[in-house]
Amino acid sequence: MTARLMRIEGMTCAHCEKTVAEALTGAGARRVVVDWRRGEARFDPAGTGEVELATAVEAAGYRVRSIQEVAEEEHGVEPLVGERSGSYDLVVLGSGSAAFAAAITGTEAGARVALMEANVVGGTCVNVGCVPSKAMLAAAETYHRAGHHPFPGIRTRAEGVNLGALVDSKAELVERLRTEKYLDLAESYGFTVCRGRAEFVEGGTIACDGERITAPRFIVATGASPAVPPIPGLAETGYLTSTTALELREPPRELVVIGANAIGLEMGQLFLHLGSQVTFLELAPRIAPFEEPEVAETLQAVLAQEGARVVTGAKITSVARREGRRVVTLEQNGQVEAIEAGQILVATGRRPNTADLGLERAGITTTERGAIQVDDTLRTTNPRVWAAGDVTGHPQFVYVAAYEGDLAARNALYGEARKVDLTALPRIMFTSPTIAAVGLTDEQAAASGVACTCRVLPLSAVPRALVNRDTRGFVKIVAEAASRRILGATVVADGAGDVILAAVYAVRFGLTTDQVASTWAPYLTFAEGFKLAAQAFTRDVSRLSCCAA
Repeated sequence: MTARLMRIEGMTCAHCEKTVAEALTGAGARRVVVDWRRGEARFDPAGTGEVELATAVEAAGYRVRSIQEVAEEEHGVEPLVGERSGSYDLVVLGSGSAAFAAAITGTEAGARVALMEANVVGGTCVNVGCVPSKAMLAAAETYHRAGHHPFPGIRTRAEGVNLGALVDSKAELVERLRTEKYLDLAESYGFTVCRGRAEFVEGGTIACDGERITAPRFIVATGASPAVPPIPGLAETGYLTSTTALELREPPRELVVIGANAIGLEMGQLFLHLGSQVTFLELAPRIAPFEEPEVAETLQAVLAQEGARVVTGAKITSVARREGRRVVTLEQNGQVEAIEAGQILVATGRRPNTADLGLERAGITTTERGAIQVDDTLRTTNPRVWAAGDVTGHPQFVYVAAYEGDLAARNALYGEARKVDLTALPRIMFTSPTIAAVGLTDEQAAASGVACTCRVLPLSAVPRALVNRDTRGFVKIVAEAASRRILGATVVADGAGDVILAAVYAVRFGLTTDQVASTWAPYLTFAEGFKLAAQAFTRDVSRLSCCAA
């Protein structure tokens, strides 16, 4: 069997390995293994052209020196942490949040546990997701506020962006957390982390870089990668993903963002705050299409105020290069428009990493969307195999992955039958202002046949927002009409992610709006907005004094 060896310049850390691996995988390559120290990547092109693969890597900010055909290496499993063993009680494919939660639970139960990782330990969150993106978002927000704040008598200036320095700082943070929260943690608990590409060869056996490993129980926790829509010309033209965009060392002058849900909105506003001219293109009738319509209305107004353009109902028909620039052609309301930009960011969701795992040889069924099919206990169609995290197609939050990793390990090792319970699961978008929600939206409640009633409290009624001189946002509560039991809530405000925890408790434990309205809330906090919204079911809060009960 032959593979390809790509020699690459510019990789300086383990984070670069993850970035290059995602770029190659996103372009269609399979079985990707990257080594930043050796400056190379090995992979199966899987029918993808070398030019297209090189373009994807260079779009991520690296230089491809050469690509050559080589024999695929076969070698044994190489432990990064722990000792190599002939047998394990539990083998986990992957090394992200779900995998580590499973390994910790398994080790605490006295099991011999091994994790198999083809690329960089730590998975999406620490390497290319939550940690690096939020670090960059915080920096961009600080820069933006330096030049755009509402306080009279205060002069500040935003004097320029050294994006390369921010990227380097972000990479240092990622590497430190990867070491402290993953590699060091594995050593402390005593489970094994192996470097190698694993695939099932039969129901109870995997092959990891040529070595066969048999275990009584397996958990698949291989995560997900950016999904790229089949838009004509997109692959040939080149594009950014949420992974590769975080490696840019200069903000693009113009950026087109395809997709305006959580990832697209966060990444687009990041570059907007760094000075890029940003255009959001969303196929759905509104941005953030799965949240309350007030979310779209509020955030679209904010983005327009900050200089962005938002196009909804946009069907993209093609992408092309013209004189070194990218051109996106779209249809909207029967009209055709071409938009030029320096870069295109694709943010149309993530697909489960199930290719080349040999799932069919193990009798493991996948869904139409390519996710591993699991029951309520996370067991697959192979009774010896469980799956957890993004690979299942469940909500793609790192706290869901960790929860499921722990649950899968308990069910696998203890013989328990714990069921996944996503009741009162919070969701958040780290835009500015932040969007956080829990439970049912107004539309979802109505669709489920529940007679509900709602209140929307503008931030202009929240004293904290008034003293901050920023009333962009609202608090909305959806309650059952008869009992006023809280079914869902949405908060759009600075610190919404902190405020939503109160709503999580309310939904989880069946609190009513009356109960929340009669509970203490600290004055001059955004958390008080949740109490005020509950009070709005029975009172006109505009007629309350600033700190009235």
